[in-house]
Amino acid sequence: MTNSAALHPAQIPGYGGRPLTHQKGLLDEPLFWLGHLYSCAQSEEAEELLFGADYDAAGDFQRHLWERTDWPTFTVPLADNHRLHVVYRTFTDDTGTDYLLHHPDWHQAELLARDDGHFMGPGLSWPELVAAADNALPGGSSTDPHARLLLLLPAFGDDEVPDNAVARLVAALRARTSVEAPETLAAALLETQGAPGSVCWTTSGHGFSVNDGDYSFRNPANRFALSTARLARVAAALAPRLPRAVRTQSAGHPIRTVAPHRQPSAKGQVSAPQGRSLQVIDPAHY
Repeated sequence: MTNSAALHPAQIPGYGGRPLTHQKGLLDEPLFWLGHLYSCAQSEEAEELLFGADYDAAGDFQRHLWERTDWPTFTVPLADNHRLHVVYRTFTDDTGTDYLLHHPDWHQAELLARDDGHFMGPGLSWPELVAAADNALPGGSSTDPHARLLLLLPAFGDDEVPDNAVARLVAALRARTSVEAPETLAAALLETQGAPGSVCWTTSGHGFSVNDGDYSFRNPANRFALSTARLARVAAALAPRLPRAVRTQSAGHPIRTVAPHRQPSAKGQVSAPQGRSLQVIDPAHY
């Protein structure tokens, strides 16, 4: 059994930066979730539904979070001693949230997605997201599936989600936030799915899950993609562990979202709600 120190390390192999601190108490703060889900609200309607009357309070909360000298970190344990780390990178001029996958036997963690002005991703399909949220493994920042689902949601992108996806997200929003219209907000978040947008997940010729996202490390067509061996181990670590019959019954019939594919403009900007400016960097940087 993995001990708490191993699940909440002060440093993650291959990932530099300030000391990481386990801050599970933040997950009990409704205002935390408004800032955490901000990038998922890719329309003015979604942004208004998310913040409502708490816009100023959420902004103050988020500003204090980014001004910390440590890097708040959260962990979701996975099967076979894998773990997902969500790190709030509080560099003064380069704030953002990184989503990493690691195993003690790996030389370094794998960066799946980053949520900031130089966004990269998505890193999780809907089945992978739900599997991580629902595994109930102890030792992480929370065993609450609602908290886990919202924590990992900004790293998700999938153009096929099951019929029950909206209801699942509604339940999480009700449990962890005070938004006034969780049903409408959940539908909006699943439609737009964050800055990288939705992607198509398929099984590669090597037998593991990949996608076609322009900014995803899990798209083997990208020149910055993970190698075949690393793609394979990432997919194996994230694969849902339920029996196929149970998974099919619980997942429901998949439906295709209508989220538009976002293309950068000539100036490196992507379409975004008023008040938000997202910069796209050359993926070759990675």
